[in-house]
Amino acid sequence: MVIAVDFDGTIVEHKYPAIGEELPFATETLRMLIKDQHRLILWSVREGKLLDDAIQWCKDRGVEFWAVNKDYPEENGTLNNNHFSRKLKADIFIDDRNLGGLPDWGQMYRMIHDQKSYKDLIREQLNQSVEGSKINKKRHWWNK
Repeated sequence: MVIAVDFDGTIVEHKYPAIGEELPFATETLRMLIKDQHRLILWSVREGKLLDDAIQWCKDRGVEFWAVNKDYPEENGTLNNNHFSRKLKADIFIDDRNLGGLPDWGQMYRMIHDQKSYKDLIREQLNQSVEGSKINKKRHWWNK
């Protein structure tokens, strides 16, 4: 699967142009996705040195992207994009500006690895909390 991943606000806290602190389990999850044979594209508004810094930050943590801001590594990176669309062709986009917000990285991994929807995860969580909150009601003499 091809997965486009935003950097600022998704892998790290949004401190652009600085690099913020890593969001919990972000790089660990990305390494797991790479190990699972997914192709990751770094998808960022960063350019030039700011982009190079983000790529190196990820590389220092064991995350090497299949491509950066393009559909595949060999795509020409000229300013006019050689008539390529700027829209990436990815199966999944992970971005903090996602409708509904950014799930935590553990939930995202489960959604991708176990092929579950966000709705499935919420339903499971609700079922677990309902089962966990069942209270043993005191038996009264009239319930015998």
